[in-house]
Amino acid sequence: MADTPEAGPDWEGVRLHVVSGKGGTGKTTVAAALAIALAAEGRRTLLIEVEGRQGIAELFGIAALPYEERKVASVSPAQLGLDGAGTGEVFALAIDPEQALLEYLEMFYKLGRAGKALRKLGAIDFATTIAPGLRDVLLTGKACEAARRKGPGGRAYDAVVMDAPPTGRITRFLNVNTEVAGLARFGPIHNQAQAVMRVIRSPETAVHLVTLLEEMPVQETVDGVGELREAGLPVGGVVVNMVRPPVLDEAAVRAVDGDHREEVARALVDAGLGGRSRSATGVRAHVEPLLDPLLDQAREHAERVLLERGQRADLEQLDLPSYELPLLGGGVDLGGLYRLAAELKRQGAA
Repeated sequence: MADTPEAGPDWEGVRLHVVSGKGGTGKTTVAAALAIALAAEGRRTLLIEVEGRQGIAELFGIAALPYEERKVASVSPAQLGLDGAGTGEVFALAIDPEQALLEYLEMFYKLGRAGKALRKLGAIDFATTIAPGLRDVLLTGKACEAARRKGPGGRAYDAVVMDAPPTGRITRFLNVNTEVAGLARFGPIHNQAQAVMRVIRSPETAVHLVTLLEEMPVQETVDGVGELREAGLPVGGVVVNMVRPPVLDEAAVRAVDGDHREEVARALVDAGLGGRSRSATGVRAHVEPLLDPLLDQAREHAERVLLERGQRADLEQLDLPSYELPLLGGGVDLGGLYRLAAELKRQGAA
């Protein structure tokens, strides 16, 4: 994990940030925080959701997102603890596969009203169901188009962040050339897949994986990195989410398995938890019920520290930039998103 406040950005030149992770690791939260961090200092970012869960709308406390790009946040340097001027903007888009296919049919085949008639007949939903490769081309294609889109003064967005499918499906989702090989070997769909892969495999794209310091998420992250590398897809960094602060120091972790009842009892008495009794017997009787619960908690904490240490070691073997985000008590609100964004910025992820 980067520790210096002055760490420079690790992903200079990357315009499309694909964020994946095992379910429950908080990948949508991390994607939103990354979009905010990337928008700092007067930049514009687009945050894209492809799974139809409306998780972005829930995080930002807004109504369900339609199939259009809408501004969801402004970012000033002061909000992220930075110096400087210029307010950045975060836009969001929830991609609907049916709408994307209608847009595609209009763009390449000029179907217009005929495409809408196909939707009424259920043909659009049928097409995206029986040909998931086509669906993935539409979803990734929209993100790639936004990353390359030109605006009046240059690129329309300085960065695009995609809240992508979970780690177990991310390689197949991004490797659209393979997915559409049996669907179309030439024509607009084939050409669209080729254009998407040129962006996905370029230095302008990075796939970041979100994990927790737990055995299953870490193993899925390790496996996911291996699959991405084998497929020739650009692996970015690893974001370790929901990191809990240590309660015991290193000496206490090493010593926790010993017999420390007397030491703990004395410490409780010294802390004034021995009650009002003036006799040593009365004081000891008052603290005795606290000893076993406290020692059990200390053992559990020490076991967790050692387990997390092993998981960190496994992640370090990946030889990738890594970032750690704290566990926010009470859930993640908009203020929490800005706090996480500031951490990503401080550690060099944006």
